[in-house]
Amino acid sequence: MKKTKFYELHKKAGAKIVEFAGFEMPVQYSSIIAEHKSVRDSVGVFDVSHMGEIFIEGNNALDFVQHITVNDASQLTPGKVQYSAMCYSNGGIVDDLLVYKLAENKYMLVVNASNIEKDFNWMVENNKFNVDIKNLSDDYSLLAVQGPSSELVLQKLMDSKINLDYYNFKIDKVAGV
Repeated sequence: MKKTKFYELHKKAGAKIVEFAGFEMPVQYSSIIAEHKSVRDSVGVFDVSHMGEIFIEGNNALDFVQHITVNDASQLTPGKVQYSAMCYSNGGIVDDLLVYKLAENKYMLVVNASNIEKDFNWMVENNKFNVDIKNLSDDYSLLAVQGPSSELVLQKLMDSKINLDYYNFKIDKVAGV
């Protein structure tokens, strides 16, 4: 069973660990109700390092993303994120995902943990656009910081101003990392 890079920190903090999508993941620390309320009223941090990160790069990267997803990725500019889905030719859903436009001709697709290998293989099989497709899921860790106070709390750990709108992202250092 895989462990995220934060596993030991979760254990030290008293997390209840469960198996999820081949990973040992924290499901709660205190009570689910208290943690839910904290996120709704203030802030919560979630280890989502088990999610898959698949990178698409090349001159035809947009054409490829347009071909494999149902939302209009041409509307994305660098720093924007879009929720979408990948569908089989018969209309069935391969997976839902987030599409991050990192730069012109470079995207990161974040897919569900239990579907990483299936999704990656499906993308490779449908690569009619000669793009570079890399599954770098094991090289990345993700923390989701959520709740109405998330920006305020996160800003204290950053040198630069966050200033993000809905479904936007930036690559930056947090707490010097």
